[in-house]
Amino acid sequence: MLHTAAAHRVLSADPVMAKLIEQAVRYEPDERLRQTPFEVLARAIAHQQLHANAARNILARFVALFDGGLFPLPQHVIDMDHARLRAVGFSGSKVAALKDLAAKALVGVVPERETLDALSDEQIIERLTQVRGIGRWTVEMMLMFQMQRPDVLPVDDFGVRQGFQFAYGLKGMPTPKALAAFGERWKPYRSLAAWYLWRAVDLHKQNLLEPCQSPPRVQLQPRPKKKAAKKAVKKSVKKTGRPQRKRSRTPRRSA
Repeated sequence: MLHTAAAHRVLSADPVMAKLIEQAVRYEPDERLRQTPFEVLARAIAHQQLHANAARNILARFVALFDGGLFPLPQHVIDMDHARLRAVGFSGSKVAALKDLAAKALVGVVPERETLDALSDEQIIERLTQVRGIGRWTVEMMLMFQMQRPDVLPVDDFGVRQGFQFAYGLKGMPTPKALAAFGERWKPYRSLAAWYLWRAVDLHKQNLLEPCQSPPRVQLQPRPKKKAAKKAVKKSVKKTGRPQRKRSRTPRRSA
């Protein structure tokens, strides 16, 4: 469980994090506390690669397929016709993922909350990523918000890494490994640290983020390299003043 008062005391030992806590909206528990692990993961599948509004509309039609207007149970999803699930807006791969999630919920791979509570974060990640379409990031979000685990740092999350860049005055985003190493100082409340790094992105967009005076020395993610073909063209232009023609690779006919 996240104890925000204690977390704020620990995080405030980092001057940059202390300033973020002062500037940003304070953390509040998420409504997903009331959802079962099966429902959380099913909703996560629905939201993959979709705008939030589109995903919500699809989920509303999905729930309407079942009696009572409540979120369906795993057996209901197993029994539902594939074509009807496709008709509400799910892609074929998402239908397959939902069916697999439901099947693994029925056999206990995706258990009830009480069973997950007895497992460590890494045990939960290892277990739930067995479901088709569920990766580490999705489970980390579940650990942070639905399960209120206090010490999860999603180092692969773009927003968390970008927030770190903005808050700490870096010229680029940190590598996941560098962020993990720096984040050791936020233990055992790295979940809340991640939440404030997301808020740093919001503050940056509003031009409200105070600049860091002493950026830390951490390894940054290399910028994407340009394609070799573009480099070759530029090199040719520099030497000759015109692009070099590409030689044909068509094999010669034998006499």
